[in-house]
Amino acid sequence: MKQLFNPLHSVVALSILLATGTAAAEGKISIAQQFGIGYLILDVVREKQLIEKQGKAEGLAIEVEWRNISGATAMNEALLTGALDVASAGAPPVLTLWDRTRGKQNVKAIAALGSMPNYLLSNNPAVKTLQDLSDKDRIAVPAAGVGFQSRTLQIETARLYGKDEYKKFDRISLSLPHPDATAALISGGSEITAHFSSPPFQYQALEHPGIHKVLSSYDVLGGKGTFNLLYTTEKFHDQNPKTYRAFFNALAEAEKIIKADKNAAAQTYIRTEKSRLPLALIEKIINDPENDFTITPQKTYVYAEKLHDLGVLKNKADSWKDYFFEDAYTLPGD
Repeated sequence: MKQLFNPLHSVVALSILLATGTAAAEGKISIAQQFGIGYLILDVVREKQLIEKQGKAEGLAIEVEWRNISGATAMNEALLTGALDVASAGAPPVLTLWDRTRGKQNVKAIAALGSMPNYLLSNNPAVKTLQDLSDKDRIAVPAAGVGFQSRTLQIETARLYGKDEYKKFDRISLSLPHPDATAALISGGSEITAHFSSPPFQYQALEHPGIHKVLSSYDVLGGKGTFNLLYTTEKFHDQNPKTYRAFFNALAEAEKIIKADKNAAAQTYIRTEKSRLPLALIEKIINDPENDFTITPQKTYVYAEKLHDLGVLKNKADSWKDYFFEDAYTLPGD
């Protein structure tokens, strides 16, 4: 079996983050990303020092600090205490933080990091659709009940069974990191019979006989939809206008670089992430037409609308612009 991507090697402890002090002043920015191909735009920004480049255009020498953190909880604590300036996570968790910080830290999204489908996979031949899942099945997700995959599943469950039943599959969901869940699904020797996966793991799993796709997040959203978002506090946005603008422009430049040469972007990913995955696999993922490495938000309002309807979000957004800073308004988002 090909080696699975393991995020544990570079996790930074929250205590280290908190020891760094308060949010940076103008001319400094600390950015935390999680792990995987979904963060390719940030990998390109980092390797090519695009924030520093865009900072010079603003007449500013910007000091950039990069951090790798696994898990939205630690990242959000660091952001809200001022130990971190920019965080990254799936669209539903970001919407939850926007909802909970309204009138306080006023967290909003900066830009998208791309649209990538997440597949619900199964090794159970009897499970062809969501309705085929039974109490004997177990679904592995990174964060049961609250993460991107669980929220997507809840929205589809509500459509099929009604709003009162939107947590129907939470009771058979287990929290398990993607690498472990992928290994369990492939081996078939555990209680895990389904895995709501993400790239690159779903590509690896589908190479094995007996594993098939049951559902795509794109099916739920009605088309291409944003996987991850970058977000920050109102304080950082307002107090660091040049730094923020340089960061936003760097993201836009990285998108153009990726789309101009996707195979070169694959090599950047391998180098920056120190990945031991085959280059051919990364190239396959980046060139897959289902994946769009764009900073434009896509279908995020589906999450905002549906999660409010389910009572997960207390505040109702009138459009995607309500939970994005105005710098993104020039993008054709939704």
